[in-house]
Amino acid sequence: MDTYFLHQGSAPLLISLPHDGSWLPAELAERMHPFARRSPDTDWHVSRLYGSLAGKLGASLIRPKASRYVIDLNRPADGHKLYPGQRETGLVSTISFAGEPLYLEGMEPDEAEVQQRINDYWKPYHQALAQEVARLRREHGRVVVWEGHSIRTSVPMLFEGELPELNLGTADGASCEPSLEQQLRAELSGQKDYSFVVNGRFKGGYITRHFGQPGEGVQAVQLELAQHIYMDEESFAYDEAKAPKLQEQIERLLRICLV
Repeated sequence: MDTYFLHQGSAPLLISLPHDGSWLPAELAERMHPFARRSPDTDWHVSRLYGSLAGKLGASLIRPKASRYVIDLNRPADGHKLYPGQRETGLVSTISFAGEPLYLEGMEPDEAEVQQRINDYWKPYHQALAQEVARLRREHGRVVVWEGHSIRTSVPMLFEGELPELNLGTADGASCEPSLEQQLRAELSGQKDYSFVVNGRFKGGYITRHFGQPGEGVQAVQLELAQHIYMDEESFAYDEAKAPKLQEQIERLLRICLV
């Protein structure tokens, strides 16, 4: 079973979209509440935002088929928390971002099922990600892993108020060279279209923290988008009027990673 899509590029840039998938296996969807079957917490349309840019810039791109409700690929396989002291969903979550139960009563996955999902979905994605990082590093001596994410502008369970529109994360500077963070911050500071923060609520998840080893020639950066800047958050519809301007901004950030 193919659980991810990988486009191999020629540039030292790998775009990872671990929450882009919205597919649920039929036998799993049957055990879930109707609202959950729509996978509402998907990072909607990020592959559409990044796909053409990857081709234009020669970047590699990897994205999963399955929803984060199957398994969260941006969590460690051992399930430990990314943000201790803050409420968050887990490796195989049983609640939505709204705090609602995903599963019908008594239908939650047990430990054996969680392990099966790790074997079937988490490991293949991470093995492919690691192999592509290694290939690009061999060819170029360096590589930047760019984690593309998006989320609703307001998610009270996860953060107070409204999220800045562009949220850049470098694991508090640990996942990339200081010069790269400084250049990305300067680009964000110079633009007037979007509010932004660097290492705010979203500092970078497991992939950013795990793969970001600047001393070994691998840098990692996460960009979390507030969804209202390119889509309708209620219908999940892509906004053809808003998205192009955002793509131009993302392209400017990605080009910095290629310098």
